[in-house]
Amino acid sequence: MLNPPNGWLYNTNNSPWSAAGANSPKKSDYPAYVENGTENARGIHALLVLPNKKDFTIGSLRDAAYDSYLPVFAELVPQLVKAYDDAPAGNSLKSKVAEQIALLRGWNYRWSATSIPTSLAVFWGEELGRRSVADQGLQALSAASDKLTRDFGSWKTPWGEINRFQRLTGDIVQPFNDAGPSIPVGFTSSRWGSLASFGARQYPGTKKMYGTSGNSFVAVVEFGDSVRARAVTAGGESGDPKSPHFNDQASRYSTENLRDVYFYRSQLTGHTEREYHP
Repeated sequence: MLNPPNGWLYNTNNSPWSAAGANSPKKSDYPAYVENGTENARGIHALLVLPNKKDFTIGSLRDAAYDSYLPVFAELVPQLVKAYDDAPAGNSLKSKVAEQIALLRGWNYRWSATSIPTSLAVFWGEELGRRSVADQGLQALSAASDKLTRDFGSWKTPWGEINRFQRLTGDIVQPFNDAGPSIPVGFTSSRWGSLASFGARQYPGTKKMYGTSGNSFVAVVEFGDSVRARAVTAGGESGDPKSPHFNDQASRYSTENLRDVYFYRSQLTGHTEREYHP
C-alpha cells in the first residue's frame, strides 16, 4: 500500500483486506496462504472512525485514536436485551437482572472511567466467554453481577475503580497490590474493540484489574516544514522508582493527555535538566 487515495492507512493486527477501506488489497487477488485471518474488533471500530475523514490535525487524530465506542458490546448487548424481553415473566433471573438490563438498554456502548455499564458489560462478556452454551446470556449477567458485588461491594461500580494502572517497582513483572497506589483507566481491552487498548486482568490477591499490555507508547506526528508531535509513554521514561520520571506520565497516559515532543534545540529551553558531550 502506497499513498491510497482515501488518505489513510490503518493496522490493528488484523488481516490487510480493509487497511485502506475501499482502496485495500483484494483478498481474491492473492493465494489463500498469504493471509488466513479475519477482521478483528478494533478493525471494525477503525472502519467506523476513519472513512470520510479529511485534514486530520494532531488533535483530531488523537481524538480518533481514543474514540470510546465498543463495537463488540454494540453487537452483543442488544441480543442480551432481547433475550431478557423474550424470557417468560416467571423466569427467576428476570427480576434479579432487571435493573442491570435497564442500565445496559440505555448505554451508548462507550467506555469511560465513570461508566458503570462498562464494568457490567466487561464482566458479563468475560463470563459469557467461559460458557459453552450460547443462550446463557442472562445467567452470565447474573454471575457477573454477583462477582462485581463480591469483589467491589456492588455491581454498580464505576469502571475506573476496577480498571487500574499501577507501577510500583522497576520490575518487568509488577507485584500488583490493591493496597498500593494506582490510577483509573477508562479505555478497555482491545478484545471489545477499543482502539486505545489496555489489557488488564485480576491477579492473585487482587480484586482490581491491572494493565500490562496494549497502549505502551502512543505518538501523533505531523510532518511538514518542521516536525510536530505529541506522545505519551506508559508510566514514565525511567525504570528507577526513585527517579521523578518513573511515573510522571502515568496520569497523562490514563487521561489521553499526550505531551509535546521536543525535536529542536529551541524547544528545549526550560525543559533541559542536564547536558553532556559524549
